[in-house]
Formats: sequence, C-alpha cells, structure tokens
Amino acid sequence: MAKISIILVGLWLLVCWAGLSDAEYMKYKDSKQPIDTRVEDLVSRMTLEEKIGQMLQIERKYASADLVKKYFIGSVMSEGGSIPVPQASAETWINMVNEFQKGAVSSRLGIPVFYGIDAVHGHNTVYKATIFPHNIGLGATRDPELVKRIGAATALEVRATGIQYVYAPCIAVCRDPRWGRCYESYSEDHKLVQAMTEIIPGLQGDIPDNLPKGVPFISGKEKVLACAKHYVGDGGTINGIDENNTIIDRNGLMRIHMPGYLSSISKGVTTIMVSYSSWNGVKMHANHYLITDFLKNTLNFKGFVISDYEGIDRITTPPHANITYSIEAGVSAGIDMFMVPKLYIEFIDDLTMLVKKKYIPVSRIDDAVRRILRVKFIMGIFENPFADYSLVRYLGIQEHRQLAREAVRKSMVLLKNGEAVDKPLLPLPKKVPKILVAGSHADNLGYQCGGWTIEWQGVSGNNLLKGTTILDAVKNTVDPETTVIFKENPDIEFVKSNGFSYAIVVVGEHPYAEMHGDSMNLTIADSGPETITNVCGAIECVVIIISGRPVVIEPFVGLIDALVAGWLPGSEGQGVADILFGDYGFTGKLPRTWFKTVDQLPMNVGDPHYDPLFPFGFGLSTKPTNKGFYSS
Repeated sequence: MAKISIILVGLWLLVCWAGLSDAEYMKYKDSKQPIDTRVEDLVSRMTLEEKIGQMLQIERKYASADLVKKYFIGSVMSEGGSIPVPQASAETWINMVNEFQKGAVSSRLGIPVFYGIDAVHGHNTVYKATIFPHNIGLGATRDPELVKRIGAATALEVRATGIQYVYAPCIAVCRDPRWGRCYESYSEDHKLVQAMTEIIPGLQGDIPDNLPKGVPFISGKEKVLACAKHYVGDGGTINGIDENNTIIDRNGLMRIHMPGYLSSISKGVTTIMVSYSSWNGVKMHANHYLITDFLKNTLNFKGFVISDYEGIDRITTPPHANITYSIEAGVSAGIDMFMVPKLYIEFIDDLTMLVKKKYIPVSRIDDAVRRILRVKFIMGIFENPFADYSLVRYLGIQEHRQLAREAVRKSMVLLKNGEAVDKPLLPLPKKVPKILVAGSHADNLGYQCGGWTIEWQGVSGNNLLKGTTILDAVKNTVDPETTVIFKENPDIEFVKSNGFSYAIVVVGEHPYAEMHGDSMNLTIADSGPETITNVCGAIECVVIIISGRPVVIEPFVGLIDALVAGWLPGSEGQGVADILFGDYGFTGKLPRTWFKTVDQLPMNVGDPHYDPLFPFGFGLSTKPTNKGFYSS
C-alpha cells in the first residue's frame, strides 16, 4: 500500500512539474505578462539559428510556408510590383499571407511573421486600391490633419489584404529635384517634412501620452507598422544622384535631414529604414555612429532598424563583392532586420559563422532580436497571427476615394492665372459650346499616378487601375450641352479651325522610381512642349503639369494663360476638375522651389543665389464660384 502511495505521489509531482513547466514555457505567449518579460522569456529559449532567422525579411517569390518554418524567418515582403497573381483580390492576398503565417506558427516556438510592402501613396501595388497623391503633392496641401487621415485610410486598405507593415513614410528632405525619388519627399523644407510625419499616427494609431519617448506603438488590427525612411540624408546627395554621397557637416545633417526622425520617433514609429546613400563617404548601411550611437543610444529609439532592399550588398562596390564583410559591417553598425530577398541561406550561413568565430558578439544578435520581438508583441500578432477577412471591404471604398479627391484638390498649386490680375482665366466656365482637352497625360491613369503604382516603375494606360482620368473628370463636370473634344497632340490648324472656347492641356513626366528617375535636364516628356506650343499659341489655355517635381517650364510661361502644378495626383482625377471649374478654390502652396533653369540647381529657399521662377510657398488662390457646393 505504501509503495502504491509513493508511486501515486511521484506521478502527481511529475504532473505538477510538467504543468509548471508548461506554464513557464507559455509565459511569452501570455498577453497579460509585461512585454519586456515576454521578450526576455522568448529570447532565452531561442537557438542562434532561430535568432538569425528572425533577422531576415525575404521576398514572397522565394518563400513558402515550409521554408519560413525551416529557417525561422522573421518577415516576408513584396518588392515593388510583386503580387500573388495579376489583379489579385484582397482575399487572394490574405490567403497568401496566411499561408506564410501557417509555416511560422508551426515552428518550434511559433513566432509569427509579419508581411511588408511599399504602400507609399495608398496601397499602391494592389489592384482596385485607392491611389493618393504622392508626397510632394501632399506637401503642397500644408495639411497635416489630411495626411493623418490618408495614413488611416491606407492602413485600412493594407490590412484589407492581410498585410501588417508598410515601408512608409519617406521623410527625405529632397534638396535637388534631379533626384529620382524627389516626389517621395514632402518638401525641401525640414519643418514641412516634420509636420507631415502626422501620417505616422494615421498609420499606427495615436501614441498614448504615458508612453516613454522612443518606444514603438501600434494600436490594433486596423493599423499597420510604419517605417520612417531612408535614414539619413537620402535627399541630399550630390546632384540628386540616387544612392550617392551626401556631403554635409554634422550640423547640417542634424539641422536639415534629422528633424523628421525626431518627430517620427516621438510619434511612436515602429521601424526605421537605412538609406542606400552615404554620408561624407561612409555608407549608411555601415554607419555605426549614426545607427547605434545616435539613433539607438542618443535618441533612444526602441523599435527596430531595417535595411533597404539588398542594402548590405551595396556596402561594397560592385554590390555583393564581399558579402561576408557586408553582413559583418551591417550587423555591427546596428541594423536589426535585413531585406535579403533571395540569398538568405548565404546570409544565415555567413552570420552564423561570424557569431561562432566571435567577429560579432551574441549580444548584438540579441539586441536585434529583442527589438524585432518587442514590435511583434506590441502589434498583438502572437494573439492574432492570421489576417481578418472582415476587413476586405475597405479596399478602394468610396470614402477613401473621396478623401483622395479632397487631397488632389488641396494639392494643386496655381502658378499663373491670366495675363493680368483683373483678367483671370480660372475658374473656367462650365457652359460653353466646345472645349479642347489635349496632352499625353489627360487620359492616362498610369501617368497620373506615377511610379510605385501597380509596378515599381509605374504603368501607362487605364487598364490596370481603377480611378478617374482628368479627361473623364472634365466630361463629368461641364454642362451636358458642352462638347468636349480630346486630341492628344493636335496640330495648330486643328486648334484654330474648330471654334474651341478654351483648351485644357495636360502634360508632364512619364512614370519612374528611384535611380531610373534621376534626370539632369528635367524636361517635360515628348510631345508635351509641342502640344503646349500648338494649343496655347492659338487659343486661351490652362496647362496642368503632371510631374514628380518642378520641371523646365520657363520657356513656355509667356504662351500659357493659366498654369497649374498638378504633381502626381493619383487615381482620383475628379479633384482636378473640382478646382478648375470653381466648385472649390485653389489653396495649394509650392512645397519646393520652382527653378528657372537646371543650371541653378541645387537651389533651395534661403540659399544666397536664390532666384526662382516661382519661390517656395508660392501659390495663387481662387474663390469657389458655386459657394453652395463648397465644402471640405
């Protein structure tokens, strides 16, 4: 009997011990535990292989659920234009993201992945999404509250596809419009860029007052992780050459290029992306002083630092020349997560070797993993790893399209209005016999949206996007009895002989992104200059410039009766017609200086040689003619 009792007691103790063991094991999964406790508990259980896996973000084309599980991958991503299938539905996106998640949560420790994508002016890779104006246009609105609402709408549309992380906002201070990413910058003025970081609480939610400075924040399943980029000085490179060298002293770097990061961190930004560019010859991806000493230690940023796409490869010239060196340099500098889209096994092997041979201390790996896990716990992904199908209804909804239309109206900058103040051309009359609409950009949604739309470099035409072209917007707005004739590049005889009351000419740049947009001449695309000359030389005209930056327009200003900087307005062209015809007034102001000639560049407000065609902050105003319709 005693023997049986001893056995029973032993079994009972074994069960209790197992129960305690299970409870201890589940500590990091217990949402009631403090986040730091959960992080430390999980890190203490992780092997080096699991830690290095968390530091990786790989491209969806080279990923699978099994692979995510096998290598303990921390995140999956879409590069520019990378989609599950052409014109994929929100449900198709969710199914893909959830499939990767199944692999992650079935791994030994069940650490979920998050999925990242460039949503830089709305959910711009996704078919039927609302495409908002690019940042340069939003800078022209001078309206941080509007930008916050755009952030919230973008977050909803991104979550509608199951994605939780966006590489936005770009808080570059573009100091030279020859840079191919200038339209991703809100302004040449850091104060305006700082104001526009209000998009971060739109994307992530409003940070609580009691949260210590530097701690990342996201407020729930309708919000996304944001990413302030590209740290730091990307907008100041020599001659605006993308990924090049920013030559500026420390005071200048801190005064011009750093303030946006101070604002972003104070608003709880969860992640910061490192720039391809260099500062005074030192690659940012290898800059220990700026990433670790300043960003992490001085500014107390507690989120994680992510590389740009194959960013560590660019540490060497040519890229990927010595990847072991590049991995050591990037990890040692303080980067926590690495976009290694394809060659991730090489990264795993090399980083494992570097740690085992003590070139990189385990403490640096632990710092990276703690930061990544802290963000994962804050976003609640351990409790809710799978995407919510109930949010699919938010993709491209009318409310968001109306918001984009409002943003278009507020972003338009009126640069000229008639030959004299008392003889303005705008607003245009809606009821006239016949209107000419001309120009390569009048009936092209792809051109209207610019780069980072559907595909990395953007698209042409109206088949791949949902929205309203400027031509259709004009037709929707004028009196039913007014005839609207569209001819892309009419000759002067056609213009003179058709009895048009006036013309609307829409020309500009073709889409581009990153280094593909670097331009030393900044000219309007053919046949834009010819169209302006033929049309405006014959009849009264308003010219709308669709571009990611100021372009050469000075030779044509004398011919043009009214001139509008339209930037890259996105999918809702109706906003252009709203102010052309006076339903709303022009309120936009230049977010950057409009030069006379490219020989003046770089030229920014405050420079000694400042002699612009139109100065920073310039913008004529008009009053709405139909006051009963006017509202915001």
